[in-house]
Amino acid sequence: MDLDRYLARIGLDARPAPDAEGLAALQSAHRMAIGFENLDIPLGRGIRIDSESVFDKLVTRGRGGYCFEQNRLYADALTALGVACRPLLARVRLGLAEGVTPPRTHVCLLAEVGGAAMLADAGFGGSNVPPLPIVDGAEAQTADGAGHRLRRIGEAGTAGGQWLLERAGSPAATDGRAAPHADWQAQYTFDLSEVAPDDLEQANHWTATRPGTRFTALHVASIPQAEGFASMVDRDLTVSHAGGTDRRVIADPADYARTLREVFRIALSADEAAGLPLFA
Repeated sequence: MDLDRYLARIGLDARPAPDAEGLAALQSAHRMAIGFENLDIPLGRGIRIDSESVFDKLVTRGRGGYCFEQNRLYADALTALGVACRPLLARVRLGLAEGVTPPRTHVCLLAEVGGAAMLADAGFGGSNVPPLPIVDGAEAQTADGAGHRLRRIGEAGTAGGQWLLERAGSPAATDGRAAPHADWQAQYTFDLSEVAPDDLEQANHWTATRPGTRFTALHVASIPQAEGFASMVDRDLTVSHAGGTDRRVIADPADYARTLREVFRIALSADEAAGLPLFA
């Protein structure tokens, strides 16, 4: 991990302190600088989640990535800053009906900060998530005005998970999967079981290759903004902000590449964009 190059990529001039405030500053900077995207899947390149590959893609080449990539990079940065952390696997509940048990296709982190366990997640594409103490009822707010909380809902190893992350806020500041109200909605569930490297490889492979899923059937990109959220699903762009929500349809590969660069801070050339099935 070249920590200084990573910090430059996310716009931080100094190394944050290894405490709760530093964690919040690092996570916010990461989320607003490195867009969430799955575009290597439709481009047929596959997703590699070893540290070297992830650093090269997200930092050196200025691309984005999805949770297995984002939180690999984030975990390496935390470790370089002296913050102990380990991965957790989660079931994404956003947009699903009650009673549906999805697979564990999201990775987040348990970070040890000041002797306390914290949920750290720089790779959730559905909305902006702040660090939260892993304590029943813990709450925090993000710059878009949304509230976030953790609730303990079951024993470790149960299908429902031991912990539930919820969000209450404008559905416009999400990737479009939220229900059309601002009340508490489930984001994902997880437990604190140990996760081995092969568990991550297995979950990443399923997520990147299973036909008919969100990541193999759609082209997605999202990024939190200072007071809102930007999301692009195929050619439909939605940008929420303090003044409202703007929507438009992407015209062509050049427009797509420009929008990725200017809105999502993702470097993809127009020639690469033209190779997406979206423009076939």
